[in-house]
Amino acid sequence: MVCALGAAVCFGTATVWQAMAAREAAAGGRGGDAALLLRALRQWRYAAGLALDGLGFVLQVVALRSVPIYAVGAALAASLAVTAVVAARLLRVRLSGVEWAAVAVVCAGLAMLGLASGTEGDRGGPAALKWVLLGTAVGVLLLGLAGGRLPERGRALLLGLGAGFGFGVVEVAVRLVGSLRPADLLADPAVYALLLGGGAAFLLLTSALQRGSVTVATAGMVVGETLGPAAVGVVWLGDRTREGLAWLAVLGFLVAVAGALALARFGEAPAAAPDGTPAGAA
Repeated sequence: MVCALGAAVCFGTATVWQAMAAREAAAGGRGGDAALLLRALRQWRYAAGLALDGLGFVLQVVALRSVPIYAVGAALAASLAVTAVVAARLLRVRLSGVEWAAVAVVCAGLAMLGLASGTEGDRGGPAALKWVLLGTAVGVLLLGLAGGRLPERGRALLLGLGAGFGFGVVEVAVRLVGSLRPADLLADPAVYALLLGGGAAFLLLTSALQRGSVTVATAGMVVGETLGPAAVGVVWLGDRTREGLAWLAVLGFLVAVAGALALARFGEAPAAAPDGTPAGAA
């Protein structure tokens, strides 16, 4: 669980640092997206954010190999709370009382999960599960390629859900990868599901944030990356809770996810207005 929380801290902090670097790059001159990206890459905060993303992924993999998927998924959703707190400090984004309460709710939910979580399941799931994951990853990729032709109404939610499913594929695939021998990895469908699902998820999330509401897209992503993988872990992979604490794990999971949904606007760290009010705030 410590690794899962560490991954959340890494991802949440990286989002803010990359947002700060992007703001400095945008202020440094004009140009297209490629020029903006090149200027951002020269900012130490952007490079540090990428390094934190890498560290966060490593911690996520370690966590998924040692604790139940439902606990890791809830902890990763909690990265929104980290982003909110760090943005309030570094970007001078003003959090409402409801949002501070949501941060506290996320922490309470994670504490309940930490108390109730057992060890990871010891089952490998049905033989077809790896192929189902690969098929899901392909479906997520196709959805991303068709993103621009989706109806405008509901597009952000659909793309966000698709991104969540892609990240969910990664969570489950990490558990299903067996031998780490190169020959075995090349023949393992779970490896291809992991790579394709992760890449497709980033494609969909980027498209969702560009084409609609950040809040709606992020809310869809949180739902997609937590509920489905948690169900797979419990039903097919044998994830369990501590004896007699299943109710606490369910409650903690729901509380943590609900708190994260309340912080969905931090799926993309907002730019701060000169008076410290987040852009778009009422």
